[in-house]
Parts: sequence; structure tokens; C-alpha cells
Amino acid sequence: MDKKLIVFMAGVGGTVGGYLPVLLGAGSLSGWSLLGGFIGGILGIFIGYKLSDY
Repeated sequence: MDKKLIVFMAGVGGTVGGYLPVLLGAGSLSGWSLLGGFIGGILGIFIGYKLSDY
């Protein structure tokens, strides 16, 4: 298990998830942006974990 890959993917997922609501018209520190960042981080951890298995 590669910890660096998982942390990197969590950061990328959180960034993309937090910025996506901004592109759709929400504020940068709105609840939707914070929720998107949280969900994106969780998905990034999951994807990084799956990629580290290969």
C-alpha cells in the first residue's frame, strides 16, 4: 500500500470536489463547496487505495 499515492489522491479529490460547486455558481466557502471537498476527499482516498493495489 503506497501511502503517498493515497494522500495525493485525497488532495486532488478534495480540491476538485471543493471547486466543482464554485463552477456551478456557489460561493467558495459555501456549505456546498465544503461538502463537495469532503466527498471528493473520501472518493480520492478510495481511488488512491484501489490504485495502490495494482
